Amino acid sequence: MIRAMHTAATGMRAQQLNIDTIAHNLANVNTTAFKRHRAEFADLLYQIQRMPGTSASNIGIFPVGIQIGTGVRPVTVAKEWVQGNLRQTNNELDLAIEGVGFFQIQRPDGTIMYTRAGSFKRDNTGNLVTGDGDLLIPTITIPSGALKIDIAQDGTVSVLLPGVPQATQIGQILLVRFDNPAGLVAQGNNLFLDSTASGPPQQGTPGFSTGFGLIQQGFLETSNVNIADEMVAMIAAQRSYELNAKAIQAADDMMGIANNLRR
Repeated sequence: MIRAMHTAATGMRAQQLNIDTIAHNLANVNTTAFKRHRAEFADLLYQIQRMPGTSASNIGIFPVGIQIGTGVRPVTVAKEWVQGNLRQTNNELDLAIEGVGFFQIQRPDGTIMYTRAGSFKRDNTGNLVTGDGDLLIPTITIPSGALKIDIAQDGTVSVLLPGVPQATQIGQILLVRFDNPAGLVAQGNNLFLDSTASGPPQQGTPGFSTGFGLIQQGFLETSNVNIADEMVAMIAAQRSYELNAKAIQAADDMMGIANNLRR
């Protein structure tokens, strides 16, 4: 009975993590370019009372052993890097990546980070920055007085200046990709750091022919969280939590019965 209580306790802890993950997904359902998280679990070590294949009396062998599980443990909380829907904003500095890739962002301390949230602004010197003031790399500077900004799918940035009949190219937006984006370290604010697990960043020009996604001007990528799926998962996790709690209660009742036995 003691083993059952400890086993069920691991199940309750696992479902608590599952609920925490689902709550985080639901909280970010409207966060630009947010990627859904999924908790993954594995069973714990087994207590083997009889190995399969051991001798059964004097003849034959036991085809099946006795292996008693001891519960569950979290393995990882993985991001699902599925493309979110593109929402049209008609803002000329809103950029969405259709396909593979990340924008490069430089923090005030010089750290390079990566994001798929392309809601950019102009700072007081004309540089493209995030809402937190982090600089887009390579630096794109919009000239003062620009009448129109055009960003092509390959990242080419052109502006229409007063008195100039044709658009002038002023820069090129590059994207980066990783062999294992699941290995990126989330930093909050839609930003990620590379790690040994993610592999080094590989920089290139946007375009399916180069292995990168396309840049869509006037769009933002929405969260890939599906509210209905999260609600169903939350109900299942809650029921599993309740069942594990019932298992602890049942084991406690059995211990009480055994404790009250009299000759």
